[in-house]
Order: sequence, then structure tokens, then C-alpha cells
Amino acid sequence: MPSAWDRPAPELIEEMTNSNLLGWSLHECIDWMKSIDQPGYRGEQLFQGIQQQRWTAAAEFSTLPESLRKTLEKETSIYYPLIIHSRSSQDGSTKHIFRLRDDLEIEGVYMPYRNRITLCLSSQIGCAMGCTFCATGDMGIKRNLTASEIVGQVLSMLTKHGYKASGKPTDIPLNLVFMGMGEPLHNLDHVMKSVQILIDPKGLAIPSRRITISTSGLVPGIDRLGSFSPRPKLAVSLNGSQDDYRSKIMPVNRVWNLASLKECILRFPLGPREWITLEYVLLKNLTDRPSDMQSLLRFAKDIPCKINLIPFNSHEGSGFDTPSEARISQCCQILAQTGLIVSVRRSRGQDIGGACGQLVRDED
Repeated sequence: MPSAWDRPAPELIEEMTNSNLLGWSLHECIDWMKSIDQPGYRGEQLFQGIQQQRWTAAAEFSTLPESLRKTLEKETSIYYPLIIHSRSSQDGSTKHIFRLRDDLEIEGVYMPYRNRITLCLSSQIGCAMGCTFCATGDMGIKRNLTASEIVGQVLSMLTKHGYKASGKPTDIPLNLVFMGMGEPLHNLDHVMKSVQILIDPKGLAIPSRRITISTSGLVPGIDRLGSFSPRPKLAVSLNGSQDDYRSKIMPVNRVWNLASLKECILRFPLGPREWITLEYVLLKNLTDRPSDMQSLLRFAKDIPCKINLIPFNSHEGSGFDTPSEARISQCCQILAQTGLIVSVRRSRGQDIGGACGQLVRDED
């Protein structure tokens, strides 16, 4: 039986045809070399040159003979998303604006911590989900990102922040979160293709347990994500614990309500010591009341989970407010006293519009 990696996807065939090497897996590099009568190990050299050495032109591939470098230059391309603007936060985070090959723009965030780095990645240009508290949702959807554009965000941010290519997998603990622009499960083929590339031991070798995909609650997408092995961790943006209000702020709830979402989460395959992250945005006087926390407790019952409470990150025109510190503490206490793992996630980059729900690109 073929694995989920082998499912045909027209977009992936198009990626190969477009020949941007950032979106080629190790196996595709090997297959391409064989197609031009080169030994398979040349494919490994090609893949490592892109993912580890971060070479940006065919002439830099010093491990390949000159004739092969000329073929590479003629038949393939290396195109990074171009960082056109960066804005740094007081907390050390940096929001980057990337310009793509078709002149559309996306955003990603680099977040350094004492013992790790976290990169927040976009999966689409805009978002079709229409969550009313999220600035990205106001953009609508323009298109999906390709695997090369997703991988390119990672390589570009690492290079920008001085993590030089070493010729071997990075030894920096690196976390990737698909929590930027877009609904990752709307673009699962390209997202998982990029994951396949990023976790490859011959490349950056990022452990799959250090990659998290966040979804607004697309039930079919969650089911399909569970069929991949290895796969990233799953985070579900709940943000409302009662159907009536969740349907107002998250239109996805009108199709897959909380009951169907919980059934889907319960059948999601989890490994030992693995859990689902439930993300819950606290909106003042709307989702932060004690009754909301009691409903959240009922939803979380029987789910191996941890809960991230996220105080709303304000942005112009949202119509929502951030709860007081006293109310945030009360919400945390109500949940924690039942034995649940609860944390308050203070989103990084709030002062530069780089926090959760703040990523948006305006039309020129």
C-alpha cells in the first residue's frame, strides 16, 4: 500500500517542472541525476549543496564536475524568496517580508530563545478561513505557496540571521511552526513536501517532533495529516468553546462544529508522550469568561492535550480587546486546577505586527 508521501499531486509535478531546486526532495535529486545518466550519489551532492551548503548558483556546486554544473544551470533554477524588509522587535524577534517570483508578498517571523530558535512560516498568500479576529483573514486568499517557497523561508531566515552553511545538518535546536499566513491544511501537499525536505537527514535534519502545524479545524485535513509518517505535531486553534459564538468568529465551525472536531481529534494517531495542542485566543468579555473555561474543559476532556491560552494581539480595525491580566490569570487557574497542562503564550513580536493573528500584506 503506498504511503501518504506517494499520493499524486498535480502541484508537486508542477513544482518539479518549474525546476526550482529548493523544492526538490532527495529522491527527486537522485532521480533527476539518473535521468541524465549520472550516478545516484550526484543527487545526494545536489541535495546537500542546496539544503546544507545553501549554494545559490550552479557554479557554486564545487562537488560536481564542470559539465554537470553547466547542465544544472541550463535545466534548473535556484530561487529564494527575497527578503525585502525586516523589522526587529524589542523581544529579539524579527518579522520579515518576502517577495516571491510573481511579486506577491508573504511574511515570516524569526524568534530566538535562550536554547532554541523558532521560525514561524506562512503556507499561503492570505487565508480563506475568514476568522474575524485575524488580520490575515481580511486579505482573502491569493494562492498556495509551493514547497520551494516554504523551504525558502527557512533557508532565507537562517542565512539572514547569520547561521552560516556548515556542510552538515544544523546543530542549533530549531523549531518550525506553520502559524503564519494561511491555513496549512488547505495546502497540505506542498506543506508536507516541504516537511519531507526539511526533516531529511541529508539536509537540515530537523526532527519532525520540532515541527508544528496549526489548523483552524479542517476535519478532512486533520484526518489526512494523521496518515503521514513521520509527521509534524498538531495544534488546533479552538478559540471558542461554544458552537454559537465559535461559528461567529470562525466560519469553519459552521461546517465542522465542535462535536465533529473533537471526534476527529480523538481518532488522530498519537505516539508515546505525544499530545494535541489546543490554542485558545482570549477575547475580552467574549471568550474569557468562567463559563467559557468550563466549556473548554468539557471539550478537552479525554483528549491528550495541553492548552495554550493566547491573549488577543490587537490590530487596527479588529473590534476586539485584550483581557486584563487578572482575567487571564483567572482563566489559567480554572483550567490548571483540573490537572490540565496550561500555559499562557505571550506572542513574540507584538510591537512589530509579527504576533499571532497580525500577519497581513496590504495591496500596493
